[in-house]
Amino acid sequence: MKKLISLFTLLFSSVATFAQTEPSSASILDSPMLMFYIVVGFVFVVVVLVILVALYMLQVLNFMVKQATRERAERLGIPYKEQPSFWAKLWKESNDFSPIENEADITMKHTYDGIRELDNHLPPWWKWLFYGSIVFSGVYFVVYHMSDTLPLPLKEYENELALADEQARKLKASSPTAVIDENTVQLVTDANALADGKTTFLNNCASCHRKDGGGDIGPNLTDEYWKHGGSIQDIFKVVRHGVQATNMIAWEGFISPEKMQNVSSYILTLQGSSPENAKKPEGELYKPDATQPSSDSVKVQASL
Repeated sequence: MKKLISLFTLLFSSVATFAQTEPSSASILDSPMLMFYIVVGFVFVVVVLVILVALYMLQVLNFMVKQATRERAERLGIPYKEQPSFWAKLWKESNDFSPIENEADITMKHTYDGIRELDNHLPPWWKWLFYGSIVFSGVYFVVYHMSDTLPLPLKEYENELALADEQARKLKASSPTAVIDENTVQLVTDANALADGKTTFLNNCASCHRKDGGGDIGPNLTDEYWKHGGSIQDIFKVVRHGVQATNMIAWEGFISPEKMQNVSSYILTLQGSSPENAKKPEGELYKPDATQPSSDSVKVQASL
């Protein structure tokens, strides 16, 4: 009884702890499989509790039957012989094979090169486990390969990708600045955004590129030559990830994606400013595509 109470206490305390634990991300609550897992978990807990209660009741009933049998034998003056329990019988039947001490009784009549063959069978538990694996494989084949009841790993992976894309779409719709990367970055022309980009540039970039962008440790940002491309996407990528084996560090984690977009757009406003004592051009000449907004339009907005 004490063991059963302890088990109940442990079970309910685990459930309470899980209920009080906050989810690591909102995606867990949005998962379409959440209700399925909750129902399966609830059914599992109920089944376990029913089995435990049934086993406890069987133990109590077995004790009462033994006690009544013993008292009846004492009244009749018959010696009481306790019968093996159900678990003892199950253990004996599950391990019903000849031990090594009885090897001589199961030796077959022929030998080969001194090797004797024994007529001993496998333990019943091993055979039932083997039969169970055959049944399981059949059920698995029907569920996963024939009826499409549950998805295969590849299909499950594709479903997770689709769910992730949908969550990214919702996040982008609710907060566009939270998902800015080198693929979605835009050349901003708003005066306030460019002013914020200038502040970020002066606080973080001017030490290597000078306040006027003429270049010092870092390259000149006012000419049309770029080492890693001169588009807004290229500049954002360099700001975000940095450049290995150089002094250009990755600013991801130090400034927000929105600020990286603003400072990348501000850098393009420095094109053609021709500061004094500017560093010589480095890299390759970059000419923007006709579909991309020119840096002149950004300069106009920045001057407003």
